[in-house]
Amino acid sequence: MLAAIVTIFVIAYAAIALEHPIKVNKSASALVGAGLLWTVYALSSGDYALIDQQLEASVSSTAQIVFFLIGAMTIVEVIDAHNGFEVITSLIRTRKQVTLMWLIGFVTFFLSAVLDNLTTTIVMISLMRKLLGDPSDRLFFAAMIVIAANAGGAWSAIGDVTTTMLWIGGRITPLAIVKGVFLASLVNLVVPLLVMSSLLKGREIIPPSGQERELSQTNAFQRNLTFYLGLGILVLVPAFKTITHLPPFMGILFGLGILWMVGELIHWDKEEDVKKPLTLVHALARIDMSLIVFFIGILFAVAALEHARVLEILAKWLDTNVGRQDVIVVMLGLLSAVVDNVPLVAASMGMYGLSQYPADSFVWEFVAYCAGTGGSILIIGSASGVAAMGLEKIHFFWYVRRISGLALLGYFGGIAAYIVQYRLLH
Repeated sequence: MLAAIVTIFVIAYAAIALEHPIKVNKSASALVGAGLLWTVYALSSGDYALIDQQLEASVSSTAQIVFFLIGAMTIVEVIDAHNGFEVITSLIRTRKQVTLMWLIGFVTFFLSAVLDNLTTTIVMISLMRKLLGDPSDRLFFAAMIVIAANAGGAWSAIGDVTTTMLWIGGRITPLAIVKGVFLASLVNLVVPLLVMSSLLKGREIIPPSGQERELSQTNAFQRNLTFYLGLGILVLVPAFKTITHLPPFMGILFGLGILWMVGELIHWDKEEDVKKPLTLVHALARIDMSLIVFFIGILFAVAALEHARVLEILAKWLDTNVGRQDVIVVMLGLLSAVVDNVPLVAASMGMYGLSQYPADSFVWEFVAYCAGTGGSILIIGSASGVAAMGLEKIHFFWYVRRISGLALLGYFGGIAAYIVQYRLLH
C-alpha cells in the first residue's frame, strides 16, 4: 500500500510541477491525485469507520483554510474594484530608479504581510506598468517585487497561504511569528536590494508614453472607505481570534459581511449596471477558484499521506539520516524553489506533531521563513513568481541568470539572521 501511495503522490506532484509543458491545469492533477490516494488508502485499509473519521477531520481542517482564503481574496477584489490601492500608489513620486526600487520593495514587503504575496505582486506589477515605460526595467522591478512579496508574506500569519496554514493549524501565533521572523525576512529583502541598487545607480525612470487614466465609478470617499475598511478587517482577524477564541475563518467571514453591508449602503443610489462591478457578488465571481480548488486537492492529498503514516516514516528517516532540524528545514526551503510550498508545509505539519514541537517553537517559525522565501530562488517557486512570469513575460532562464543568485543570497542571509537572533533570545 505504502509504495502505491508514494508512487501516486510523486506522479501527481510531477504533473503539478510540469503544468505548463504538459498543458494540464495543476488543480486537475491535485484533485485526481487526492482522489486516487484516498481510494487506495480506503481499499487497502478496510476499516471504513476509521476512514470516515479521518476524512471528516481532514474536511474540517481543510474547510477552515479554504473559507479563510475565499474571504480574504474577496475582500481584496472589492478593494481593487473601488481602485482603493490608489491610496498607496498615488503617494509614489520619484525620478530615480534606485529610489523607486527601494520604495516599491518596502511597500510590497509590508503590503504583502497584510494582504498576501500573490495579490500584492499583481497589484504592484500593475503599478509598475503605470510608472515604467521600458520593458527591460520592468523585468528587474517585477523580480524584486516577487522577492519582496515572498519575504513580506513569511512574517505574517495572513501574508502567505503557508503561514495561514501554520496559524490555523496551531503551529504559530500572529504576534510570535512577527517577532520571530520579521528580522530574517527583512534581511532577505535588503540584501538583494543592496546589490540591485549598485546595478541601477544613476539610471532615470522612463515613464510610459500615451498612458490613459482608467475611468473610475467611485469617488475619493468611497475609495478610501473601502481601502481602509478592507485592510482593517484583514489586520484585525488575529485580534478577533485572540479575543473570541473562534477560528480565523469566522473573523474573516464576519468582516466580509460588514464590508458587504457597507458597500450596499454607499452605492444604494447608483444604477444597477454601474453598481454591479462594485458589489461583493461581482468580487466573488472574480476570485481565482481554480487556485482554491488546487489547495483543496493538495491538502486532501497530504492528509492521505499523513493518515497512511507515510509522513511519520519520512520524518523518522530524516531524523536518522540528517538529524539536525535546522538543516532539514533549510533543505525544505530550497526544495520549495522547485516544488510548490503549500504541500511542503502541509507535509511538515504532518511529519511533526505539536506534542513534539509546540506552537511558536524554532521548527515552525523556521519553516515559515524558509518555505515562504525559498520560492523566490526560481521564478516558478511561488505563486507570486508564476503571476509575475505571466504578467511581464519573464523567461525562466533570464530569472536564473539575473535574479536567482540575489534571491539565494537573501535566503541564506535571512537564515543567518534568524539563527543568530534565536540564539541570542533563547
